[in-house]
Amino acid sequence: MQNKDAFSLVLDWAIGNHTCENAKNNTTGSYACKAANSNCYNSKNGPEYLYNCSSGYQGNPYIFDGCPGISISLLVLLLGGSSVLLGLKRGKLIKLQEKYFQQNGGLMLQEHILNHGRSMETTKIFSNEELKKATNNYDENRVLGKGGYGTVYKGVLSDNKEFAIKKSKLCDKSQIEQFINEVILLTQINHRNVVKLLGCCLETEVPLLVYEFITNGTLYDHIHDISRASPLSWEKRLKIATEIARALSYLHSETSMPIIHRDVKSTNILLDDNHTAKVADFGASRLIALDQTEITTLVQGTLGYLDPEYFQTGQLTEKSDVYSLGVVLAELLTGEEAISTNRPETYKNLAMYFVSAVKEDRLFHILQDHIFNEGNIEPLKKVVNLAKGCLRLRWEDRPTMMEVAMELEGLRNMEKHLWGKDNQTTEETEYLLRTPTLPFNIDIGIGSSASAVNGHDSMINQLLKPLDDGQ
Repeated sequence: MQNKDAFSLVLDWAIGNHTCENAKNNTTGSYACKAANSNCYNSKNGPEYLYNCSSGYQGNPYIFDGCPGISISLLVLLLGGSSVLLGLKRGKLIKLQEKYFQQNGGLMLQEHILNHGRSMETTKIFSNEELKKATNNYDENRVLGKGGYGTVYKGVLSDNKEFAIKKSKLCDKSQIEQFINEVILLTQINHRNVVKLLGCCLETEVPLLVYEFITNGTLYDHIHDISRASPLSWEKRLKIATEIARALSYLHSETSMPIIHRDVKSTNILLDDNHTAKVADFGASRLIALDQTEITTLVQGTLGYLDPEYFQTGQLTEKSDVYSLGVVLAELLTGEEAISTNRPETYKNLAMYFVSAVKEDRLFHILQDHIFNEGNIEPLKKVVNLAKGCLRLRWEDRPTMMEVAMELEGLRNMEKHLWGKDNQTTEETEYLLRTPTLPFNIDIGIGSSASAVNGHDSMINQLLKPLDDGQ
């Protein structure tokens, strides 16, 4: 027989015989809640209390750390939302990088690489992510140097290969085709005295250039940093000058299109561990058609090194680089900076200071003491002559870069011959010193030929004077 009377049984439980308020104030320590992120509430069936985890937390409120975190469903919801946002953000970034890649001539460069096969095999188009990782997101600790055109960072790839990344400040969108042409040309240059361009990154607003990393700093550091252990010897200075001129002559005369560097200065000459010079930073460089000798352009360069005729007329020629090299030669000879407030107002500019000293027979007073000795006076005078010729105001009066390179190469060969021939006769030595290395001659003076000869003899006397005094 079925019982028609049915009852529902509800099992309820609670803690103690106090309300939440009384339990919290109980000095016997019977308060049962152990977990952070939990709430106490009074039972509906009597003066007892219960606990649950606070909103957004889940677990056992009666044990220590029993309500550790948010609910699984909420966690899934948050993670899902974050993934969607990250996906949207990444998609937007990819589209932006694709836009920059096209704006910066990426398709043009890719097409050229495909069409020219092995001749462009060393050219690499780096991704933005690749370079960010290599520079630790362009960390300030990776900065190698900063200049008017941008910042250079040191990058390290996963295989520990080091390279330098130039991040320019500005990019003229109207010159993108010119930029790509220069990238194509520079990646094909293989000269031991030109820093090798390895590739570029076009996925950023301003294109990034990637160069080989040179280990020993700039020529400027070696000339002007007194904290260095030992100054450059005359032999190293002549070697460096020769290598710079050789590289620039190559750019002017031996590439498929002549390249004017336009910013030759000691900070743009890098040295490796063997003090081999490497011409760097082609950010201001311009290509010139084979049938052109000059182009009109906005004046760019660095004060102190800037060709005055180019500055006044805007007419850029290969001789503009010659003038800048003349300033670098003056730096190597004197140890003075291109612009210095430590010199009198009239002679803040090194070019003026140097030429004036030569004209007034004061050269001995401005040459660095340790670079000359009895054995190198004649080669030293020839380099002084050459530097002064490079610094002539009219570009027509300056030698070509090829002539400068040949002159320096001849002087260096002569000195190497003398260094290797200690038992050489006096007659042989005098013959080598008298023999010109080039058919042209730049007079040491500025006036007539007679005053030039007198100035020449006067400088010899000045240079010999410390030796006669036994100093």
